[in-house]
Amino acid sequence: MPCKKSLTVLFIFLSAVFARAQVTIDLKLQVPLLIENEGIYFASDFNDWNSGDPDYKLRKVNDSTYSIYLENAPRYFEYKFTQGSWTTAEGTPAGEPFPNRIYSNDGPEVSCELIGWEQQIEYGITIPYLPENTPEDAKIYIAGNFNKWSPNSDAYLLRKNIDGGYYTRIYTDLEEIEFKFTRGSWESVEARPSGKARPNRKINRATIEDSDNLSFTIEGWEDLNGTFSIYSFYDLLLLFSVFQGILLMIAIPTLQSNNTGANRWLLVTIGLSSFSILCYVLSNYNSTVQAFPKILFLSDFVLFLYGPLYYFYLRQLLFQANSLPSRWYLHFIPFLIQLLVYLPFFLSSDNSMLDSIMNQETTLVIIFLVTGFAGLLWNLYYWNLFRRSIQLYKEQHQTNFSFEQNLNYLSTVLVIQFTCLFLWVVFFLVFGLSNLFKVDGITLQENFIDLIWLAFSAITYFIGYFAIKQAETFKAEPRKISIFDDILETPIAQKVQTLSNEKPTEEPDESILTTINALEKNLEENKPFHNPKLSLSELAQQINVPPHQLSKAINVHYHKNFFELINGLRIDEFKTLAQNPKYQHLTLLALAYEVGFNSKTAFNRSFKKTTGQTPREYFDKAVANQKLKEE
Repeated sequence: MPCKKSLTVLFIFLSAVFARAQVTIDLKLQVPLLIENEGIYFASDFNDWNSGDPDYKLRKVNDSTYSIYLENAPRYFEYKFTQGSWTTAEGTPAGEPFPNRIYSNDGPEVSCELIGWEQQIEYGITIPYLPENTPEDAKIYIAGNFNKWSPNSDAYLLRKNIDGGYYTRIYTDLEEIEFKFTRGSWESVEARPSGKARPNRKINRATIEDSDNLSFTIEGWEDLNGTFSIYSFYDLLLLFSVFQGILLMIAIPTLQSNNTGANRWLLVTIGLSSFSILCYVLSNYNSTVQAFPKILFLSDFVLFLYGPLYYFYLRQLLFQANSLPSRWYLHFIPFLIQLLVYLPFFLSSDNSMLDSIMNQETTLVIIFLVTGFAGLLWNLYYWNLFRRSIQLYKEQHQTNFSFEQNLNYLSTVLVIQFTCLFLWVVFFLVFGLSNLFKVDGITLQENFIDLIWLAFSAITYFIGYFAIKQAETFKAEPRKISIFDDILETPIAQKVQTLSNEKPTEEPDESILTTINALEKNLEENKPFHNPKLSLSELAQQINVPPHQLSKAINVHYHKNFFELINGLRIDEFKTLAQNPKYQHLTLLALAYEVGFNSKTAFNRSFKKTTGQTPREYFDKAVANQKLKEE
């Protein structure tokens, strides 16, 4: 009997602990909604704090009352109300974070009041007018990295004003937002006047003065252009180059020419150029990218293939070179590396690829930038090979003949190639300066890219026309010039041999003190911790020490790891700047971003760990101490 009684008590206890509750929560609004077209959501620890779960959306009773019925809620849970995201969470009347609400077996009905919203950065977006061809019943949405690029979210539907313009507000704590306007789908996204895809719009919080009045103009729509008007004059020029390239590939093999061997390389070069130009033109249209997103990568293969192919053409056209150079495959190593880097993107699904493109993921952006810069250096090297090859040929030709070989078209192509490279360099200068001074230079950068491709397309016109008319050229004696094998291969071999002869030396103990001195000098003078993405490798590179040496020095000297050191420095900098009148206009969150934190959560956690207090507790105590001093 005692055993049976014990089991009964245990059963009752477990039933009380694990039983589920049926709860109705009624919410009374004391303040207006942040987003007029969006409802209110219930976020709790038993739904993983999902701020916009449609299964937990409150039912609207009237304009100021909402309700939700929880059929299988636990006996104890914590919860909050949002408008679909944590950037629109409930707060205090002063805009501060509202503590978690708690349900602890409080009965089947609970009444709550929503008294405020947590203060977030907000942006007022205005469109004064729409393109003339916009349908009268069109709905205009804004989609960006703040709403997972949803093209038709009712929460981001722009309201039409009395003056005919459109307006909405965005709430987000992102440092930089990217967005586009749509009419409800990506097929009907905004475009340039010609109908070509436009880049993402960007707003950087640090560079705007009035976030409440941001006006934008929609120039066109991708789906509202006729079949013939969709191609701009610029695109037609590029397409004419493509068509001419195709015609040349058909015509050149039929010619009786003693330059047959060189012309084979010319055909491959023209084919590559035409294919790349065509891919570039098509990639400027959203409909093409939506259907085949990998097309964005195809035009890039010309970066590392054009130089070697055109060099082999010149080599066989101008010199007695009936075979490929020794170790010819080394010319294509950069292309193979590029192919391996791009391969994961080609193997990914189209949807995954589109998400990466729309969100402009950091990895994708870095790959494009690194590839572009490496391609610039690679083509600068080959342009120098082209120049020196033509120069050597002319020197040998003048030694043997009293007349000039008509190779002016090669010099013209050389000038066009130099123009492309010059514009390429200017593009990276503009890109660097735009990022350095936080200026929107996207349009200017795109103009330079368009000019580069336009200049590149002109090569086909010149080289194709003169190649058809070109008689057999004098073949110069091959000599040791700055070709790939002679210039790149030997120094590498010498370097490997030199390194193999070096013996590793032990790191002296004094190196820790030297490293710390260099580190503290760099921290004091350059404040690299302001960079929210600062890494150990980057910091080690700044003071010219190996990353492992820097890590060891920090651990031994400060008894901290790299993360603790940098965030401690950021907290110290935060407290210092908070006392500076120059920064009094900033919110605490904005100041946290200023010193290098990249999120509110990271700042609060680091502040609590470093000071033992929350930011609010710290500043409340500081204010109280100041009042005591004044008394």
